[in-house]
Amino acid sequence: MVASNSKEAYSSRGARRRKRESSKRDRGRGATALSTGKIDGLPSSTSVLYDASDVVLALGLVFGGCCMNVWSFEELLTSSHGVGSAITFCQMLFITCQSAPHALSIRLPSPKKWLSFEVKSRRVPLRKWFMQVLVLLGGTLLNNWSFAYNVPITLQIVIRSSGLPVSLVLGRFLLKKTYTWLQISSVGFVTLGAILATTSRSADGNISAGANRFIGLLMLFASLLLTGILGVLQEITFREYGPCWQESIFYTHALSLPAFIFLYKDIRLGFASLWHPRELENGSSREMIVLAVNVFTQFVCVTGVNQLSAHVTSVTKNVVLTSRKALSLCLSVWLFGSDWNPGILLGATMVFTGSISYAFVTREKL
Repeated sequence: MVASNSKEAYSSRGARRRKRESSKRDRGRGATALSTGKIDGLPSSTSVLYDASDVVLALGLVFGGCCMNVWSFEELLTSSHGVGSAITFCQMLFITCQSAPHALSIRLPSPKKWLSFEVKSRRVPLRKWFMQVLVLLGGTLLNNWSFAYNVPITLQIVIRSSGLPVSLVLGRFLLKKTYTWLQISSVGFVTLGAILATTSRSADGNISAGANRFIGLLMLFASLLLTGILGVLQEITFREYGPCWQESIFYTHALSLPAFIFLYKDIRLGFASLWHPRELENGSSREMIVLAVNVFTQFVCVTGVNQLSAHVTSVTKNVVLTSRKALSLCLSVWLFGSDWNPGILLGATMVFTGSISYAFVTREKL
């Protein structure tokens, strides 16, 4: 009897102790929920707001930086069509220097030590960046070289805006995505618009100019394909390792710099075409100032695009970039009176209409 009573007392004390521990755990979870904004595995409202603010910031950088970059680039092209390699080198070098603190621990020189740096631990293995480096470098150089082959910037903007078909095909075969018939129809509309704009003839009708333009168009379409591949590679990387877009900017640009050793002559000729000593005697060279603006806005544009890539899919990013290019096209025609004809006008309208309709019918979300 005594043993039975002692067992009941021990059992009741154990029950009370478990109840107290349970209430403490509940209070702990409540405090954690208040401090982190997460309750029972639900997404944090603070985290959602943070992601939304990142997307808004990225959109501002894309529309502001990229549009300003197109303006400055077209200003430089009015001086010389052979500045593509020089501009690309300056952009790569500046972006590498600006993004270096995110990947390197830099120690300033002291009386006892020279300037030194240490590589910070990477989230992504180095070998993962090399493919992106090749794709980025090839796409950028081909895009900038195309202007030396009589391709007007208006046509370049329209062709570069037709990246949706490339993203859709690559997404289907490489990422195993599925698309609705409305999505496919919208992309088909974009494709027809790009073909119409590409095959439209300029007012001069010069045969040699047409042959040069054909070479430039081949470069543009190759650049478009490489850009689509880069978007897929970035999406795969960010899915596996998280939104490490700052690391992506540094390594993809820093690892591209050694390749410019083989383009030394092109770079030197490009700088020579922009360098005017007589203007420097009176103050500063206008072309060099525009080059500095172009390099800085390229950094702003690349930062926005990479930050956008870390939060949205490659196709959604393509829709945003297409809208930005529509704005750039309007600015180009308004400010420079660029090469324009009814074929390019109709093709551009089809490209931008198809892109916007895709944004409304797609099931992918920001």
